[in-house]
Amino acid sequence: MTRSERQELIDKGLLLPLMEEFYTIQGEGYYKGTAAYFVRIGGCDVGCHWCDVKESWLPELHPATETSKIVANAAKYSKTIVVTGGEPLMWNMNELTGQLKAEGLQVHIETSGAYPLSGTWDWICLSPKKNKLPTEAVYNKAHELKVIVYNKDDFRFAEEQAAKVNANCILYLQPEWSKRDKMVPEIVDYVMANPKWKVSLQTHKYLNIP
Repeated sequence: MTRSERQELIDKGLLLPLMEEFYTIQGEGYYKGTAAYFVRIGGCDVGCHWCDVKESWLPELHPATETSKIVANAAKYSKTIVVTGGEPLMWNMNELTGQLKAEGLQVHIETSGAYPLSGTWDWICLSPKKNKLPTEAVYNKAHELKVIVYNKDDFRFAEEQAAKVNANCILYLQPEWSKRDKMVPEIVDYVMANPKWKVSLQTHKYLNIP
């Protein structure tokens, strides 16, 4: 296969840089505690300094994998598939979600929303970052807004983001893992004073599972 042929398949979403895939329990947000199959796509240039999967940032480190193979693996394990990254919307998600939906699967995405929305999703978890803000289409379609709280300024940022999402979007504040001891009490106080928000925790880390 020539480089141009390979790039054409990537542009169509028929090849994706697959970092890892695994069956586990969703640890965060609305679907926490439920079984799901995670597909982690490599590639991200949002550049959060506290990112816990920085190894996902460079797409060339992860094998360009046939989308049909990703779908075949996913269908063996779960009815709920979570596409995450990296930043999956750097890539064309139409083919992946189309094939997953054809298998009768429920398809979720976890995204910063920094790139144009592609794909057909049953659930969109929008986790915006200050470095590169979401597109308007993602704000309009997000089912949950999950803001990571690293310091006090993130409460201001959270309110700015909450003002942009649709009225039915569920609002979550989640402590950045390394700052959880400091920020959890502040998040609790904030949610009690502003009950439109809910607390999200990375429960999978407390359970010591992927």
